[in-house]
Amino acid sequence: MDPMRLRLLRELGDRGSVTAVAAALHVSASAVSQQLAILQADVPVPLTVKQGRTLVLTDAGRALAAAGMRVEEALVLARESVGAYLAHDPTPVRVSAFHSAGVALFGPLLAAVGGDAVAFADADVAREDFAGLTADHDLVIAHRLAHDPPWPRERVRVTPLFAEPLDVALPAAHPLAARDAITPAELRGQTWISTHDGFPLAGVLHAIAAVGGEPPVIGHRVNEFFVAAQIVRAGAAIAIMPRYTARALATEGMVLRPVAGLALVRHVDVLARPDALARAAVRRVLGALADIAADLAR
Repeated sequence: MDPMRLRLLRELGDRGSVTAVAAALHVSASAVSQQLAILQADVPVPLTVKQGRTLVLTDAGRALAAAGMRVEEALVLARESVGAYLAHDPTPVRVSAFHSAGVALFGPLLAAVGGDAVAFADADVAREDFAGLTADHDLVIAHRLAHDPPWPRERVRVTPLFAEPLDVALPAAHPLAARDAITPAELRGQTWISTHDGFPLAGVLHAIAAVGGEPPVIGHRVNEFFVAAQIVRAGAAIAIMPRYTARALATEGMVLRPVAGLALVRHVDVLARPDALARAAVRRVLGALADIAADLAR
């Protein structure tokens, strides 16, 4: 089997459509379809099936795509065995992060590995979409709540960075700001800033409400913590914010306080395809990220 055709199958599984695969690889959709048809001719079971107007992988297709991922990993390792004799890998490691992680990690990472070693992108997406970002980035810094489904380990390798407590952000003049910790009952009736539905922190307010006994009053929906902090400082609402990556925001009229009796935590992890991790340069950047995260979580 041609490794490139196996890659197309995997890309279809990750990107969700022939059109998206073609756009990502800078080829025509008809060329992608033609190569997938040639691959299918070599396999006695269906690899894809139509769902409406979309072509999706069958169970056999997903199994072959996973096998293709291991083939690609082996090919990268083979190239690395020669590349080890080169003094420098000129290809930057592509690193994607959601916004608050980028603010906390990108600067220290540049200091650790140098500006030529990495190419950054920010991507704040719904939890289920983080794994798909590995199609375009070598390392994807992602987050999920403790009760969320795990990352799809059949598609990506997962490196935990830290478990980050989630606190309540309040105006410094708020009556509850003087408390060391706040109970869910004390938060009843407060106006909240929530993230948009589908984003990892959106479920935290419902967990607080379930214990506090009253639905949350959501006055604003903002994903960006810098924007939410301005609303909090103005006294218009309170919000859930991460303790480590939003630490720099807890100044000039805003404080962070834990919620008593609830273990509110998000997991911050790095997702990567196995073939990306086969590159020594990617592993070096991942090691630097792990060191920076350990310092941040102290």
